[in-house]
Amino acid sequence: MRALDRVAGFPDPDAASEQVVTPSDAAADLLYEALARGDLEGRTVLDLGSGTGRLAIGAALLGAREVVGVERDPEASRIAQENADRAGVECVWVEGAVADYDRPAETVLMNPPFGAQRKHADAPFWNRAFALAERAIYAFSLAESRTFIARQALARAARIETTRPVRWELPATFPHHRKPRVSLSVDLWVLRTEKPHR
Repeated sequence: MRALDRVAGFPDPDAASEQVVTPSDAAADLLYEALARGDLEGRTVLDLGSGTGRLAIGAALLGAREVVGVERDPEASRIAQENADRAGVECVWVEGAVADYDRPAETVLMNPPFGAQRKHADAPFWNRAFALAERAIYAFSLAESRTFIARQALARAARIETTRPVRWELPATFPHHRKPRVSLSVDLWVLRTEKPHR
């Protein structure tokens, strides 16, 4: 999905907030997984922690009926709007904390903080995702979070449809990064929150 490569990232990423751009290949993998499972085209989609809009814009390009991105950084939301305008799609950008957002959507997409700077930084994102996703959640997380997410899914009566490793190369982004890039052990999760019909 070449359009994802043209989504501008953070001009001055904040390390404490783990502001990193989702790699294009991984974003495309997640989006096509959601499309193939019937969770994008014609659906309402919510991107929690939308950053500069890569996942949200991809969802809109693939036929989502309505896309909302929630992001607390106003500068990131401004760039996301510019990215959406360039891509020729319409998304709604809501500025504020993910934990405070309460409007459900059929499908939730997210690349939450991995907790490298602040332990459990991803917990509010997963809490909101399980609370707001009417059909499914598509998300990334570090492989070491598998037990936490599986327990959350069990507690919320959500079904794990798949979890698998994805290629994740993080380029040097913050001043404390010493290597030009590093490979991270990241999983793609698909969780079904919609209750089966009887």
